[in-house]
Amino acid sequence: MEAVRVVVSGMWLQGGDSLSSGNSRLLMIFVGMVAVAMSAQAVALVAMAIGAAKARKRGMEIAEELRIKVLPVIDGAQEILRDTTPKIKIITENLVETSHIVRSQAQEFDATLSEVNDRTRAQVARVDGMITSTLTTTAEIVATIQQSIRVPVRQVAGLVNGLKAGLDVLVGRAKSFGGFGGK
Repeated sequence: MEAVRVVVSGMWLQGGDSLSSGNSRLLMIFVGMVAVAMSAQAVALVAMAIGAAKARKRGMEIAEELRIKVLPVIDGAQEILRDTTPKIKIITENLVETSHIVRSQAQEFDATLSEVNDRTRAQVARVDGMITSTLTTTAEIVATIQQSIRVPVRQVAGLVNGLKAGLDVLVGRAKSFGGFGGK
């Protein structure tokens, strides 16, 4: 297309009398070449239009085939969604209610467990006090029994030692008095 403009502008700049038979023949060849190029371009454009029309037709066929196959699936999904929506709402409401019940039961269990723990601590402290008191009393009784037994045993031991010493003295005097002693 650009070549045509150049040739036309070149011819326009030349004067009217400068067109010779050699130039006119070249001009006719050039115009013929331009006409052939334009015809080839038109043929290519028509071929592309036909190809685009075939592609469009095939695309429409695929889209229609896809619509026919997908539409029942979409309808089924919508029906399932319509059927399950109320059920899902009920399930979520039940879950919320269950969550509240479980939370309140857990709090009640925690309170009960805390109370049992407090009572257990109190009982352990009480039993500990009782055992400590019992052990202390037992230790005191043992000490008293030991003291009660030790004092009379010492007294008896002292008495026995005194008697023994007295007997020893008496036996020693009797030996020396009776002449049995003999040195």
